[in-house]
Amino acid sequence: MLSLEGHPPFERPFMNQLSAETSPYLLQHKDNPVHWHPWGPDALALAKAENKPILLSVGYAACHWCHVMAHESFENPATAEIMNRLYINIKVDREERPDIDTIYMSALHALGEQGGWPLTMFLTPDGEPFWGGTYFPPEPKFGRPGLPQVLEEIARLYTQEPEKIHGNRDALKNALNHIEDTSGQPPLDMVLGVANQLMDVMDMEKGGLKGAPKFPQTGLLDVLWRGHIATGNKQLGAAVATALTHMCEGGIYDHLGGGFARYSVDADWLVPHFEKMLYDNALLIDRLTEVWQETKDPLYAARIDETIAWIAREMTTAEGAFAASVDADSEGEEGKFYVWTAAEIDAELGDLGPWFRDQYDVGPSGNWEGNAILNRLRRIGQPLTAEEETKLKTLRQKLFDRRASRIAPGLDDKVLLDWNGLAIAAIANAGLVFRRNDWLALSQTAYRFVAESMKRDGRMHHAYRANRLQHRAMSDGLANMCAAALALFEATMDWTYVDYAQGFITELDAHYWDETNGGYFYTADDAEALLVRTRTAADDATPAANGMLPGLMVRLYALTGDEHYRNRADQLILAFGGAVTKNAFPHGSWLASLDTAINLTQVVIIGEKADAGRDALKETVLALSLPTRLLLVLEPGTDLPDGHPALGKTMLEGKTTAYVCTGPVCSVPITDPGDLRAALEASRLAPE
Repeated sequence: MLSLEGHPPFERPFMNQLSAETSPYLLQHKDNPVHWHPWGPDALALAKAENKPILLSVGYAACHWCHVMAHESFENPATAEIMNRLYINIKVDREERPDIDTIYMSALHALGEQGGWPLTMFLTPDGEPFWGGTYFPPEPKFGRPGLPQVLEEIARLYTQEPEKIHGNRDALKNALNHIEDTSGQPPLDMVLGVANQLMDVMDMEKGGLKGAPKFPQTGLLDVLWRGHIATGNKQLGAAVATALTHMCEGGIYDHLGGGFARYSVDADWLVPHFEKMLYDNALLIDRLTEVWQETKDPLYAARIDETIAWIAREMTTAEGAFAASVDADSEGEEGKFYVWTAAEIDAELGDLGPWFRDQYDVGPSGNWEGNAILNRLRRIGQPLTAEEETKLKTLRQKLFDRRASRIAPGLDDKVLLDWNGLAIAAIANAGLVFRRNDWLALSQTAYRFVAESMKRDGRMHHAYRANRLQHRAMSDGLANMCAAALALFEATMDWTYVDYAQGFITELDAHYWDETNGGYFYTADDAEALLVRTRTAADDATPAANGMLPGLMVRLYALTGDEHYRNRADQLILAFGGAVTKNAFPHGSWLASLDTAINLTQVVIIGEKADAGRDALKETVLALSLPTRLLLVLEPGTDLPDGHPALGKTMLEGKTTAYVCTGPVCSVPITDPGDLRAALEASRLAPE
């Protein structure tokens, strides 16, 4: 406490420090009576100077329970007074600072808690965690203590029984700093083995994992689908199709505006937490595209079209990149923007209202808290006629237009490197498969902004908003942008994208590689020093860099002939093979990479651009689900790297010619689409 001679002492003035931030989540809290600080050296120095514990609150703009806790506690002057008196309070956007979030979420897990957001952690002034939880109510309920009681008791322990704080701190530090041996040689048939094991936990009636809540789990669906393609096991394919179909027809999907919500709180895919995240939709576009190539299910094609239309319409920023998320709440209520009553629908649609309601499960009393979430779960397996679908489309548009007059949920319009990489790759691949040049252009525009404008002083950055770049890239951002570059290369055959992809790997190698254990750290060697530098191949809601990269490295090796990429892929597989053998469940992207590393199938088509035969062969490739595909459509005389199996291959008798190359061996020259399809179907089957 400072004082001026002749004047009474004064306390540090009220200062909520968030108004200068760019994160929409942090700005949501700028008017709280809590003296919030953004994460940074100033806040940590203040905690040391005042010898106060830190209350760390981590959330994100679209998080419903984050809003609940904010309204109940952080906007409450009495609660804020306790927080300001006893703590240095730090607010973190988990999307802007996933490096911070992953450390303290790991600490919460070490305490035996399941985790989730809001994340509420108590730290020493040095940033060391000693206790925490997630949502705390304003008073004791739900079997949880009230936040004011927690605040008072933690502060009492900190000052009066510090040995208890130190004991917890030391235990958590040991847990966070423990380096587990994750290395091991995986068996060659590991992906098939894991796919078969997953069947024990799949809900074959409603799709997804058994029980509730239900998350998309796109990484596990990828493993199951690869198992189906490699073996022809129809049960594996059915597990994937059942999940995707129920998501596409369930309440988790926005049947008026397009796009999928984060997850379903029930076992039926009916009731979502209504936030829409860019990454979920990117990953689901990818899965739906892959499965559509095999099934040609018009439902999947429609959902891909509608979801990309939603991204183009509502999620594309002024710069042409993609925004992060749409809030779950509007007007202080979760889902209010999306739900309907029977009376509202009948008033808008007139005589056709009852028919529409029957199609979308809207009874007189609704299906959720007196309202109705539009869904077609009861209609699965009952395809519409073309006339019915046309009529429904018209009625959906009327309700969509009516919905537009409501107060919309907030948009978190920050641009994230990692999530944009996922979305660009998914939309580019869908554009290639469905021959949609508008989708390809959408992905190219986003890529151009992210790759060029989110780079400063030769380094990629993690977040952009309001003309400000924030924080060094995380490794998954660079990995996902590498995937985006390679997807755009396949779609355009512009080798500049291969150069871009190599640049992202060069940055990873220079600043993220773990020389001791192999694999890439989550943060750069010159990023802000945090309590621990994490390294994992386990996926979270999004794929892990060390999971994605082996498959990307193998593709880069095939395109460049640079042995470094092949060696890196091998190192990444060996660095995490033991962890995946111990627990395959969170390692979907790594397992997919292993499949690609072992079974990469290069399809090389050589022909003149104007040749109709070239288009026919290309369409044959894209009409099949080939998860380990690398497609090269080349003009005669195009250089290939030394050692490439198709090096020196030419057109046969002046006709566009295809070669199917697995490992170092290519097929005989193929000019007939039927013969190419047969060769591709044979190439994707696992050896007996």
